[in-house]
Amino acid sequence: MHNPTEFKLEARPCIPEALGRLEELANDLFYSWDHGVRSLFARIDLRLWQKVAHNPKLFLRRVAQDRLEEAAEDRAFLSEYRRILSTYDAYLETEPGPEVTTQLDPETALVAYFCAEFGFHESFPIYSGGLGILAGDHCKAASDLGLPFVAVGLLYQQGYFIQTINAQGQQVARYESHFSDELPISMVESGEVPLLVSVPFPGRQVYAKVWEARVGHIRLYLLDTHVEENSPEDRELTLQLYGGDETTRISQEMLLGIGGVRVLEALGLSPTVWHINEGHAAFLILERCCKAMASGLRFDAALELNAGSTLFTTHTPVPAGHDIFSRELVQHSLGEYLAEAGLDFDTVFRLGSKNSGDSFNMTSLGLRGSRFHNGVSRIHGNVASKMEGEIWPQVPPEDNPIGYITNGVHVPTFLAPEWSSLFDIQAPTWKSELRNPDFWEFVDKIPDYHYWSVHKALKQQMGEYIVRCLRRQHRRNGTGHSATARMTRHLVSPEKDTMVIGFARRFATYKRATLIFSDLDRLERLLTDTERPVVLVFAGKAHPKDKPGQQMIRVIHDLAMQPALMGHIILLEDYDQAMARRLLSGVDVWLNTPEYPKEASGTSGEKAALNGALNLSVLDGWWGEGYNGKNGWTINPRSSDLDAEFRNREEARDLLDLLEFEVIPLYYNRASQGYSKGWVQRSKASMKSITPRFNSQRMVMDYVERYYQPACTQGKKLAANNNQLATELAEWKERIRRDWEGVSLQALQHMVGECLHDEEINLTVRAQLNGLKPEDVRVECLVTPECTGTHECTGSDRILLEYVPGSDEEAGGGTLFSASILPPYPGLQSLKIRMYPFHEGLTHPLEMGAMIWL
Repeated sequence: MHNPTEFKLEARPCIPEALGRLEELANDLFYSWDHGVRSLFARIDLRLWQKVAHNPKLFLRRVAQDRLEEAAEDRAFLSEYRRILSTYDAYLETEPGPEVTTQLDPETALVAYFCAEFGFHESFPIYSGGLGILAGDHCKAASDLGLPFVAVGLLYQQGYFIQTINAQGQQVARYESHFSDELPISMVESGEVPLLVSVPFPGRQVYAKVWEARVGHIRLYLLDTHVEENSPEDRELTLQLYGGDETTRISQEMLLGIGGVRVLEALGLSPTVWHINEGHAAFLILERCCKAMASGLRFDAALELNAGSTLFTTHTPVPAGHDIFSRELVQHSLGEYLAEAGLDFDTVFRLGSKNSGDSFNMTSLGLRGSRFHNGVSRIHGNVASKMEGEIWPQVPPEDNPIGYITNGVHVPTFLAPEWSSLFDIQAPTWKSELRNPDFWEFVDKIPDYHYWSVHKALKQQMGEYIVRCLRRQHRRNGTGHSATARMTRHLVSPEKDTMVIGFARRFATYKRATLIFSDLDRLERLLTDTERPVVLVFAGKAHPKDKPGQQMIRVIHDLAMQPALMGHIILLEDYDQAMARRLLSGVDVWLNTPEYPKEASGTSGEKAALNGALNLSVLDGWWGEGYNGKNGWTINPRSSDLDAEFRNREEARDLLDLLEFEVIPLYYNRASQGYSKGWVQRSKASMKSITPRFNSQRMVMDYVERYYQPACTQGKKLAANNNQLATELAEWKERIRRDWEGVSLQALQHMVGECLHDEEINLTVRAQLNGLKPEDVRVECLVTPECTGTHECTGSDRILLEYVPGSDEEAGGGTLFSASILPPYPGLQSLKIRMYPFHEGLTHPLEMGAMIWL
């Protein structure tokens, strides 16, 4: 039988004049965090809205004309439409507050934020997971705050893969192309033709057109190589996110870093701060140096000039999360570009080398090409300092320049509308108080029954959503109706109010999704207790090349299908932002069991806490700062020095102990009111303690105060007077590197072992400076108290030893530095004396990584 050819035809409607601004709303990612905008489209045709995956632009192409006409005649709809437009217009007209303008002048400052992925909404699939969601939230908060801010990324035709899980529990990756006219973007033009930028690749130029996405007050620019000027192979450079091989990856990163800088230049934008969000965009450092060298600077001075206005954020302590390329690949890929720019390959390669090896690490490039650096939680900042300590080889990790800013989440995006409506009633100004922890004490004043009723309604919505997903999944896989009914029986009976635990994130091995199954008999007993049943809901994707991660999915699938556990373990496919919003707002407990200290931050638990869920997590990432003893439960990680199997077994035992003796009993301690007052109390403690401290407005303002403003100021200092300070610093550093190996310190007297509490002691040391000047170094004494019951160890006092004028001319040689100090602490304390190079123009006093100790 001959199969006929199928031709697609799309009959597009004409939008009535009364609803003309629907197109404007569909083309601004404001809709990704405003429930009201999305509800407008859903009201016109709910089934179509769901069918197009909540994509407003695609919705307006496919909605029936009569539905639009009905809406245009519906007074209630028009009233809501006008209200939403009024909210939207008021948002766009809002000026930045003084907390922003006093730090960054909107007339002169501009932050450029580069990232490989951006996760705004499921309708704009150019993200894979946490990094992208974080970048999207960062942009949303920048818009909310009115920052002078622009973002740069890549437009992927297929984005990340669509996941299905077959009847055997195997993950199947499927890719689907997304056309530009289906996405909330518009082409950037130059003189009425598409703007094109080019990047030199081996033997050719690769061209990219540029798309603009409106994100409220800010703009995101995306590069796209799918243009006729490129070869078929080069057109596919922006086909998939994290697809292809190493050659594809380095090509994408050249396009993002080098091409992204050229896009901003073509648009006439001159950023004063450059934020490299993870190593994928670090090649922008080279392009900016090339631009500076074109004005006559040497490479080392150009690097100093640009590094001072650059921030590099690292997001993972897992080695596999850092892009590392071979010397041969880097030389082949960058050869044409470096030759064109006049850059020496060995000089560039040293910027990315790690442990003096023969590979190129994009994180190392990012750190050496910037002067501001941070991890994404307090724990991760400490881990990153040790992990990347080779960049500053003589400096103790705790003192090197890597700091931290703990990630936060965008509250309007992830807070369920039901909670938002309740807050509007209880505390109408809550949206302007997101960074005020004291304000959030109002949560305690919400009546317990009202609070619980909101949670229960959201939980019921989640249950209905899961049932729909499972039925669709099982129908495709041929699973019997009876099995589906058995699997969903606890979710279709909201009156039973079964406790639901959620685990949804990337299936990477270090996240240990299967840790809870370590003692299966005990877990089965806990889950299937007829009086206190529990449902575990899992969702997430494993990278198509991650076989161990895919094996975890198979294990969970097989357990979910076991007769004894059916209905108590549920595995959902194709985790995305739409599913995340349902799960995060509906579960009772959010489970996180990473292998310490490999969870850099992990923001899903923050999103769950916004909605009243309680975190049950290993004390890692953000939870190390968020847990206060009353707002959830913690699993204390065992030392990473211990055997991995032993660690897993002990931490799994802690997890099951907490479930059996604390979590489940508290949830089901309902008494006569039908809900657990103790649970509500703990849930409120979670919501009020986490919401104001772990939201993206707080996060972005931390970036403004700690990094953006200082980077803006430092960049201006380095560039002043025709780049005078940048040139001076480069020459000074060259001299320090040449002579530092020959410097030394020597004590001139026996260090006093005891003194009276009010007695000053004299410290004098002789330094051999090997040709350096006294003003080239700083000598200081670190005084650290011994930890006692009466004195808490909080760090060290730093006491500067001053240069003794003329001492370098005295007999015996060397240069004297001296200080008289009064012991700053009672009792036993330790004194350590060190010397390091110092220049007033440095961004961080220890950025050279050079230090010697007495």
